[in-house]
Amino acid sequence: MGFQDTPEEWQVTATVTPFTGNKTSVRTDRVVMPDGSVHSRDYQVHPGSVAVLALDAEGRVLVLRQYRHPVRHKLWEIPAGLLDIPGENPLHAAQRELYEEAHVKAEDWRVLTDVYTTPGGCDEAVRIFLARDLSEADGERFEVAEEEADMEQARVPLEELVRGVLAGDLHNNCLVVGVLSLTAVLAGDGVDSLRPAEAPWPARPFEA
Repeated sequence: MGFQDTPEEWQVTATVTPFTGNKTSVRTDRVVMPDGSVHSRDYQVHPGSVAVLALDAEGRVLVLRQYRHPVRHKLWEIPAGLLDIPGENPLHAAQRELYEEAHVKAEDWRVLTDVYTTPGGCDEAVRIFLARDLSEADGERFEVAEEEADMEQARVPLEELVRGVLAGDLHNNCLVVGVLSLTAVLAGDGVDSLRPAEAPWPARPFEA
């Protein structure tokens, strides 16, 4: 199977949840180490997310600029959102996010990459899709609120985003992983080598 990550679960002797929020919580596990000692590990429990690298016919990526309070920055990002419903099909969630955040639909969908955003402190798994053959969505625009009410939208050449990432000017995890992954794909085996949009996702199992 080649060089790959493998699932493994060490023994947990006790678990508590000292904080439960609206979408996520914090958990403390007492974990048995290989030498037999037991230590506490704190981490954020997250429902998972999807993100969409939407590429238009001119080779431009659809990006959004949004305020992110924890880092005190307005970040350029690709459309993304939480998997709010347990077992939700990630493709359906990604299509919803592209519509709600950008009022755009796409005809061609592939899995670009799957990542754990912060595996040392959070169990969030993100599936990043590549969406192509873009067009304006039908119907009225989704009514945004809170941080999204101040959101800006742009279409930026892929090469310009790569330069911004390498220069240290762009920091959003999904944007960085997405644009660098797509650049590698285009320089390598091509988009047709990517996994289909409904490919299995062991980190967040779903029904087709």
